[in-house]
Amino acid sequence: MNFNQPPLKSDLKILLCMLLLWASGQVDAQHLVQAKVVLDPASHQLTIHEQLTYYNQSNDTIKKLIFNDWNHAYSSKSSLLAKRFSDEFVRSFHFARAKELGATKVEKVTTDDGQNLNWSRLPEQVDLIEVVLEQPILPQQKQTVWFDYVLQIPSDRFTDFGYNDRGGYALRDWLLLPALYKDKNFVRYSNADLDDAAYGLSDFELQVTVPENLKLFTDLTETAQQVSNQKTTYTLSGNKRTNFSFFLEPKPEFYSYKNDDLEIVTDIQEHKLNDIQKAVIIDQIANYVQEKLGRYPQAKMTLSQVDYNRNPFYGLNQLPSFISVFRDDFMFELKFLKTYLNSYLQNALHLDPRAEHWIYDGMQTFLMMQYLEQYHPEMKMMGGLYKYRWLRGFNLVSTTFNEQYNYFYLLMARKNLDQAPGESREKLIRFNEKIATKYQAGLAFKYLDSYLEQNLVNQALLSFVAENAHRNATRADFEQVLKRQTNKDINWFFKNSIDSRKPIDFTLENITKTRDSVRFTIHNKTGVQLPVPVFGLYKKQVMFKQWIEPFDRDTTLTVSRNAFDKLALNHLNEVPEFNRRNNYRTLRGGIHPNKPFKFTLLKDLENPYYNQIVYVPSVGYNLYDGITPGLRLHNKTILNRPFNYDINPMYSFKTTALKGHMSLAYNQLNRDSQLYYIRYALNSSLFNYAPDASYFKINPNITFNIRDQDFRSNHRQAFVLKYSAVQKQQTDYLVETNIQNYSVFGFKYIDAHNEVAHRFNLITDTQFSNSFGKLSGEIQYRKLFSNSHQFDIRVFAGAFTYNRNTNNSAFDFGLTRINDYLFEQELLGRSEKTGVFSQQFIMGEGGFKSKVSPETVNQWLVTSNLSFNVWNWIEVYGDAGLVKNRLSTEKFVYDSGIRLNLVPDYFEFYLPVYSNNGWEITQSQYNQKIRIVFTIDPKVLVNLFTRKWF
Repeated sequence: MNFNQPPLKSDLKILLCMLLLWASGQVDAQHLVQAKVVLDPASHQLTIHEQLTYYNQSNDTIKKLIFNDWNHAYSSKSSLLAKRFSDEFVRSFHFARAKELGATKVEKVTTDDGQNLNWSRLPEQVDLIEVVLEQPILPQQKQTVWFDYVLQIPSDRFTDFGYNDRGGYALRDWLLLPALYKDKNFVRYSNADLDDAAYGLSDFELQVTVPENLKLFTDLTETAQQVSNQKTTYTLSGNKRTNFSFFLEPKPEFYSYKNDDLEIVTDIQEHKLNDIQKAVIIDQIANYVQEKLGRYPQAKMTLSQVDYNRNPFYGLNQLPSFISVFRDDFMFELKFLKTYLNSYLQNALHLDPRAEHWIYDGMQTFLMMQYLEQYHPEMKMMGGLYKYRWLRGFNLVSTTFNEQYNYFYLLMARKNLDQAPGESREKLIRFNEKIATKYQAGLAFKYLDSYLEQNLVNQALLSFVAENAHRNATRADFEQVLKRQTNKDINWFFKNSIDSRKPIDFTLENITKTRDSVRFTIHNKTGVQLPVPVFGLYKKQVMFKQWIEPFDRDTTLTVSRNAFDKLALNHLNEVPEFNRRNNYRTLRGGIHPNKPFKFTLLKDLENPYYNQIVYVPSVGYNLYDGITPGLRLHNKTILNRPFNYDINPMYSFKTTALKGHMSLAYNQLNRDSQLYYIRYALNSSLFNYAPDASYFKINPNITFNIRDQDFRSNHRQAFVLKYSAVQKQQTDYLVETNIQNYSVFGFKYIDAHNEVAHRFNLITDTQFSNSFGKLSGEIQYRKLFSNSHQFDIRVFAGAFTYNRNTNNSAFDFGLTRINDYLFEQELLGRSEKTGVFSQQFIMGEGGFKSKVSPETVNQWLVTSNLSFNVWNWIEVYGDAGLVKNRLSTEKFVYDSGIRLNLVPDYFEFYLPVYSNNGWEITQSQYNQKIRIVFTIDPKVLVNLFTRKWF
């Protein structure tokens, strides 16, 4: 390689051609990246001497260059990458040690003649570098820039890229490369852990020197290898590429597969398959993709387990091997297919990977669905469980494998959390970015293909890859290729399927029958102009099918009455509809003519052909009722529904009485409003609150949920209106709070912003009843500092506006234990004064951990609760407050101790040290002074694992 002069083309014919192309603005030159790279494994550093020849392929004059330096995103805990980790509750980066972080130290940037160039990092974007050129680059001209810099490689425990514990390295987006120039500007994308750096096309010539014990695997072509002084120098090249990966391993598990057109190097493992079985699967996949998309434009493809881990096939195939319901060969096939398609598309097409990701996603998912239809048409969503006849009654078991794409999309749509496939990738919430929006894009491609018929979408994909494999392409290019395939108007596909999140929902209405014909109306409930197929069915057999062209609201049809007894819309699920439960109308009549009832054991997938009633054995527990088995009846499926009922009668063997709870709820989704979700509910419950007494509560309530326009924001607001009527039996166990019947009207406002790096919650609560009125508010703030220390503070203030129960503490504020007279908290032993159940702690009201006096307050209080971590999950805490009871003077109260914050807000221990009671740590029965935060509520526990996704 020549690191002194860029290659010169002196041939007169070539020069003439270039001049002609310059005149027409159609030159197709690439940038040239030449670099010498040396790895120091002791410090995990790469020393790089890089020569970049930038070709201006636009018609603009360029005065500044923008370079992606995504490795430097790991240097700051305020970078976009760090903010994404915080948003998604990924703690590892914010608690990482300094040596685990990455950085780029740029030593100099110079011209061809050695003159220093001014450069800087962009404000608020530490991983982008701006270089001010000495001379502007005219259209179709070039200029060379030299870089000397050192990369500090980060640990791989954040993103799977970086150095690992085995002494190996996985690298991507590590060189300084010019950003994509598009629409008269450089694309300025910061690293958001999305693998979507936008580069211009480049040719690469690299010399990489590594210790001899490390073996290099990469997409680039190895042209030479030299071993000297216990080091290996690899000479590598690649043409017309935007990116590539490096994998350095001391004990590599990569193996090579070659056919006539391509070499595939991979370490994607399935140890239960032999080499021949793997080769057969790889050959089948490579041939399938070549048939669908054409020949891969590079000579070599490297696929690693890291690539798959970052973009796995989410589903049951990710279960541990000892409970997997899929065959080993199928799991390997699925993993390899997805990884192969992802790599093929990323390297064969050069789109804007953030703004135009839906094209990659749609093509990948669409081709995966077609692959399953071709090679595994009988595969079910639950794999091998379908062979058990007694399980086939579950829709989850009998549903085909490909139908899960629609269910995953609907999972978000029914929560009003779905986003348009065409939404820029960094704006997608995690579940959408990884799963739902990808699947939605693939379903849109399938929808279009079904509508156009004749395999036209596949023909368009083949043409699109062939025409754009060696150039930067755009969405407009893709639209043009698709529209070229048909005379039909398909603008609906881009406007209403790709760029819109409006749900699709058709239903049948106004059916009239004669001896010869059937007249009916198709009602478009959401007004989105899209085509829909209508079917005539006889005993589930399709008798006719007709596509209806896009329409606004209603269209009326008359069809000949042939041998069909049921009308259906979207019977084959070709349209990704929001609700298919209203798509069928029988022509036979009956009490429940359209969908019969079906009783199902355990929660199942929604089945549009039946009215599902789910019955589930249940079990509950509290100290006074003991273990309470029951039978729960509800209509909840895995997908949310507008109306839900949940009836759970239970029996307490300890009290030999019926117990249980019930809820009715209607969910109103407002698709285009920040007031995105309103829930109207009626709840009731009957349990014991003391050994000798039970309570019955009925609670109608309305919750108004508000979100930001930015779906990724963890900021939420809620207004809650509630009325609670409580009837309690008399008890001798709690004389001081023995009020039997009461009702309370309440209004609560919640403003919450929660993530790893910081948390801010504001809660206000107003309650009124015949005997009291009270106001309260609290502020919660949590901050994680760059040195990994964390500070927590909570301030609570509450006061009675009137209180006619001053001789009874039933409605008092709790200083050391929340006073749950409305029975809203999961207190397992709510009336206990001693024992482990009395030690359960729920942060609320005064929030004190030590049982200082007074334990309740009947006039006003102001308290603060603080904690600061000294090491990892070990913290010190302190509480202080001023309290006032009627007929008493104000009292200053305080306590302090050690907090073991194992899982914040879910599982914690508070160990008292010093308080108004003195040195508690030296006092007797200390183990009974420890307070414990824990929950057995399944919903709370599930939220711990799902909060990063939604």
